[in-house]
Amino acid sequence: MELELAYWHWLVLGMLLVGFEIFIPSFTVLWFGLGAVVVAVFLVLSPALTLGWQLFIWAVFSVVFTAAWFKFLRPKMIDRTKAGITQEAIAGETGMVIKTPTETSRGHVRFTTPILGDDEWEFICDEPVVIGDRVMIKEASGNTLVVNKVI
Repeated sequence: MELELAYWHWLVLGMLLVGFEIFIPSFTVLWFGLGAVVVAVFLVLSPALTLGWQLFIWAVFSVVFTAAWFKFLRPKMIDRTKAGITQEAIAGETGMVIKTPTETSRGHVRFTTPILGDDEWEFICDEPVVIGDRVMIKEASGNTLVVNKVI
């Protein structure tokens, strides 16, 4: 007795595997499910495919989809913002003083591009600064930046 799979068997298998991706969020099962859907399409176009060819097509397309994911799609999903990175990565960024520090409050500096998700920060500086001066980040201390005046 030879096992014979119809196109809808592969279609249901593909939908189940794609559905499992909800519970296994790693983009691994998805590609096997899409491979099964491709086999279903092949079976609709050529119903005389043997089980061996069906399994071969499924394996090939699963590998192709997985390789395409790692080669082309996954690299585009990398976060290239500076939010959430270490403090050392922001050292050296320069901004402009928009409020000078006083004895009771800290100064405020504005950056052209957001630093760690915000474009305005409170700062501490050892040197006297005035509005419009350029300052460079030395380090971050909590929610306050320690800066040096750019000469």
